[in-house]
Amino acid sequence: MHIPDGFINGATSLGAGVVAISSLGASLRRAGKVLQDRQVPLAGLIAAFIFVLQMLNFPVVAGMSGHLLGGALAAILIGPWLGIVVMSVVVIVQALLFADGGISALGLNIINMSLLTVVGGWAVFRLVMAVLPKAVGSVLLAGAIAGWASVLGSSFGFVAEYAVGGEGGASLPAVLAAMSGTHALIGIGEALITAGILGSVMAVRPDLVHGARLYGLRHATDASLSRRAVTGLVVGGIAVAVLLVAVVAPRASSDPDGLERVASDQGFSESADDHALEDLPLSGYGVAGVEDDQTGTIVAGLVGLGVTFALAAGLVHIARRRRHTVDTL
Repeated sequence: MHIPDGFINGATSLGAGVVAISSLGASLRRAGKVLQDRQVPLAGLIAAFIFVLQMLNFPVVAGMSGHLLGGALAAILIGPWLGIVVMSVVVIVQALLFADGGISALGLNIINMSLLTVVGGWAVFRLVMAVLPKAVGSVLLAGAIAGWASVLGSSFGFVAEYAVGGEGGASLPAVLAAMSGTHALIGIGEALITAGILGSVMAVRPDLVHGARLYGLRHATDASLSRRAVTGLVVGGIAVAVLLVAVVAPRASSDPDGLERVASDQGFSESADDHALEDLPLSGYGVAGVEDDQTGTIVAGLVGLGVTFALAAGLVHIARRRRHTVDTL
């Protein structure tokens, strides 16, 4: 779903950048108002985990792959404001460190992969939960539906952007049909992964799932934010993420993702420009000078995991400290 430079014209990309910066700033301010200090590492954990999961492309149909977006999952786990922050951090790290997603298209990708997936996924989760019994199974079902809808919503975001400033001359109805059909299939994988992760977290720490606490589910109403509890969760989560990088990431599907496949089929893939940072040492999730692709993927994944964790936790910490300073003046 990462848009490269060239698919959307400069004026539309610039406008998207303004919206993206504004949404990230507003989300940091709102998250800083409600976040407790010991929740800061959780923001880093979720950002790092979603970064890793986005490396794990899974086959969808012959010649096409998909990967988790994670916006709905982030919103349900840590709330929508913090979800927008961590998803934005993931997209920024991918573009600036791994040349994944264009520089001029960074605002577009933040809107589609962060803002739309989090806000849309959270809205669908709330709507589904409103009609379901307040139980753990309902959270998983609502999460799955929200995950599926968030992928489709993100694809509609691209179609809208292409309608305003698309390059390459593809037919808009054809792009809409291809994007919606392709991402409806990819969304099934998103739904299953979202429900699976929510189920795993709910089984061990339901008190740390924002969506469960919101509805007063049993064992989830009183968050135990002791230093030991948070440290244990973060260490365990990072260990799982490292295992995924080492074992699964090198074996992920190399087929083009949904947007790449649509761009190729609809004839606008050649409008993509070369990435301004394509010569970075970690460009393409490999390591310059390392001939073994699997080793390069593992090293790049571990670096990305660490950088994403540090950047997300650092941003949230600064927002929390600034809010605390303002409140004490």
